[in-house]
Parts: sequence; structure tokens; C-alpha cells
Amino acid sequence: MNSSIVIALPKIDDAKKIRTILNRHGFSVAAVCSTASTALASMSELDGGILICGYKLTDRYYRDVLEDIPSYFEMLLLASGRVIAEAPTSVLTVEMPMKVSDLVNTVDMMLSQIERRLKKEKKKTRSWKEQNYISNAKFLLMERNHLSEEDAYRYIQKCSMDSGTNMVETAQMVLMLLYDEV
Repeated sequence: MNSSIVIALPKIDDAKKIRTILNRHGFSVAAVCSTASTALASMSELDGGILICGYKLTDRYYRDVLEDIPSYFEMLLLASGRVIAEAPTSVLTVEMPMKVSDLVNTVDMMLSQIERRLKKEKKKTRSWKEQNYISNAKFLLMERNHLSEEDAYRYIQKCSMDSGTNMVETAQMVLMLLYDEV
């Protein structure tokens, strides 16, 4: 998954300046626009990310955009303190006039949170066959090495992390090694 940034501000020159700032700090901006409709169209073509939005775009207010924003995007509102005070808690904000460090740190934090959330959602459940490899390896370790089930699991997990392989591959290696000893 590649998180993207879409910038929607009423003045396209301001949006381009923010894009330049973000690019200088290593962020990639997918789209720069001045209307909500263009921003929404751009977001529909992307995997997910952040919409950096002004209080009022040329065709809609940010609250109207918030209702239509895809679920895989989060909004970062750039606005005055008065507007920010009334913003919903689901919207992260940076007060205008903004400090570059505030913008960069907030974008970095948001992208990190999005990546963590997506990684957690993406964790696939193991198939019956994969789970069976792990269970059999645990059983053999418990029987041969007199380990508890928890210790056997931890052993497979640690070997997996140490070798840089996933737990299923590690369990398969344990099974091959232990069966070769017979």
C-alpha cells in the first residue's frame, strides 16, 4: 500500500507551495487542486492517504468534503484558530499561519498511523495448512525438548525473527530438522 497526499486549497499557488515544502521533506504529493470535486476524483484513483484541505475550497466547505471523503483517506485541515476550534475530532488540524515544522511533523505522524493501521488490517489469517505446520512443530518441540506450549511457540517465533523468515517457514524448518533426527 502506498499512502498518497492530495492537496486542495482555494488558491492553487498556495497548494503548489505546500507541495514544494512537502517534496523537500521527502513526501510525495499525488495531486494539487483548488476544488473539492477534483480532490475527490483524485482520491478515488489512489490507494489511500491524506487530504490536506483548506477551510473553504472554490466549490465546497471542508465539512461537505469530509462527508464524501473515501474511508481510506484522512483529512488535515489548514485553517484559522477559530475554525479549528469548531472542527470535528476526526479531523487533524494545523493552524494558519502555519509553521513548516508543524505541517511536516503532522503529515509524517498521519502517514505513519495510516501505514500502521493498514498493516494491521492486512495481516492475513493463516490457512489451516499453515496453522497445522506451526501446531506440529510446537508439538514436536514440546515432546522432544519438554517445552510448554507457550515456550515452544516462543521458540518458533524467536527463530523466525532471528532468521528473517515467517513463522510458517520456520515451523517447516523445525519439522524437517526434527524429523531428520529420527
